[in-house]
Amino acid sequence: MDDLKQKYLTQIAGAGDEATLETIRLAAVGKKGEVALKMRELGGMTPEERQVAGPALNALKNEINSALAAKKAALADAALDARLREEWLDVTLPARSRPRGTIHPISQVTEEVTAIFAEMGFSVAEGPRIDTDWYNFDALNIPGHHPARAEMDTFYMHRAEGDNRPPHVLRTHTSPVQIRSMEAMGAPMRIICPGGVYRADYDHTHTPMFHQVEGLAIDRDISMANLKWVLEEFVKAFFEVDGVDLRFRASHFPFTEPSAEVDIRCSWEGGTLKVGEGDDWLEILGSGMVHPKVLKAGGIDPESWQGFAFGMGIDRIAMLKYGIPDLRAFFDSDLRWLRHYGFASLDQPTLHGGLSR
Repeated sequence: MDDLKQKYLTQIAGAGDEATLETIRLAAVGKKGEVALKMRELGGMTPEERQVAGPALNALKNEINSALAAKKAALADAALDARLREEWLDVTLPARSRPRGTIHPISQVTEEVTAIFAEMGFSVAEGPRIDTDWYNFDALNIPGHHPARAEMDTFYMHRAEGDNRPPHVLRTHTSPVQIRSMEAMGAPMRIICPGGVYRADYDHTHTPMFHQVEGLAIDRDISMANLKWVLEEFVKAFFEVDGVDLRFRASHFPFTEPSAEVDIRCSWEGGTLKVGEGDDWLEILGSGMVHPKVLKAGGIDPESWQGFAFGMGIDRIAMLKYGIPDLRAFFDSDLRWLRHYGFASLDQPTLHGGLSR
């Protein structure tokens, strides 16, 4: 046994690869190896001889297996060291450049609008894009014969025959959010409602889906003067100008009384819009004092409370501010366009740090 031990330990120590090591293992402790053959001889020994030879053979087998395992680990470590010497990476080299993601102009402008109105105490309210025609029309004092309720202008959801549930529509404005907010919050309140809306129209200034932001303020003594101040402050902050002239033109909206469309003084010198100067006027939004019927539909007593509301297209004011000529480009998913008009993902708009950088 001493000869076998010395023989195989010497061979194991001199093995240069795992294949050679496996050959040694089979010859030593395999099923037909020398140690296994010696164990078969135990059957022909006397009990006294087996008591001596058996433990010695087991000890020999364990020692050879331990030597094999240690040598296999040493060979693996040597192979890894050799690989690390051949395969290396200089981590100080600059990384390969990758396409830089950008914020979509609609998302950016929504954040800008939210930041401006947040400074004036307005919170953000949201609601479902699919709503009943009661929230979308009836609660907003829009009568059944109004053209906006026609299928040529509004997307109605399909109803199976015999379905008695109220008709549902893809909301045509975010005004239903105002009704839901009045129901949930009551008065007083100051909210803006940004979000996607849907109308059956499509050209370079209209798409079937676009984005609006509407504002609502309700209190006991709110007037058109408060509305005018809020809109002036918004326009100055959004277009980043020191002064602005607003022109209120009498109009008609079913959900406000009185109603007014709002124009801003501007100029178009060289095809570039400049807000706050010049002799031109540009319509940007609609507004007015909330109709008493709308307050009542929202669960608010019109004898005790009054308020103003306004609404504008986020896509439209984004086009005006950043010189985007075609509304449809917002939805084309053209990466070249997005890289040109997109905004850095870490530029969070604030009134103190700047809206657009």
